[in-house]
Amino acid sequence: MPNVIDGSGKVVREVAAPELLTRDFGAKAHVMFRAVYRELANPRAGTASTKKRDEIAGGGRKPWKQKGTGRARQGSIRSPQWRHGGVVFGPQPRSYVSDLNKKERRLAFVAALADRFKNGAVTVLDAQDFAPQKTAAFAALLFGSAKAAKTGPKTLIVCGLGEAAATAITRASRNLQRVAVTDVGALDVKDVLGYERLIFTALAYEAVLARIEEKK
Repeated sequence: MPNVIDGSGKVVREVAAPELLTRDFGAKAHVMFRAVYRELANPRAGTASTKKRDEIAGGGRKPWKQKGTGRARQGSIRSPQWRHGGVVFGPQPRSYVSDLNKKERRLAFVAALADRFKNGAVTVLDAQDFAPQKTAAFAALLFGSAKAAKTGPKTLIVCGLGEAAATAITRASRNLQRVAVTDVGALDVKDVLGYERLIFTALAYEAVLARIEEKK
């Protein structure tokens, strides 16, 4: 069960994890892999492009005669072995979009969260009237001390959409290299698996539980 901490970092209570997040999804690792692959691949522009020898201007004349010069035979100055020549098997514009149906996307998200719950890597922050002013104080809240923040676990703080404390949390954590902040609506599988610890505000925690309980 995740711990709930207050603005000083003190554990005030525990909250129960839903039954769905206590299941073992170890056999669904391939679905999580496909989800992460999709999330990383889909934003790619796919505009990388190189020219083949027949697409480069010039090179229509044979550089020198076939025999008698003592040099290797050449047919065009745009051959791949020449400087400014064509590229062999170079990248061409393409789409990197990978599809994954809605049920598999939801399964991957739930399985990733369940893994974090299983490993005790989820904490809930009571952000009511919470407005940290100093980065050092916020680092002490998350890691125990500002020094420990340099080597502590990579932490993702998840805030509710439009939450009042989100701005203050983002400002206080801006210079902490091992801390990132995101909205609960933008949370995806690669974020859940990419960080060693997840800290949800109370509002974000309720939102993510509502999200995984949806039947669509």
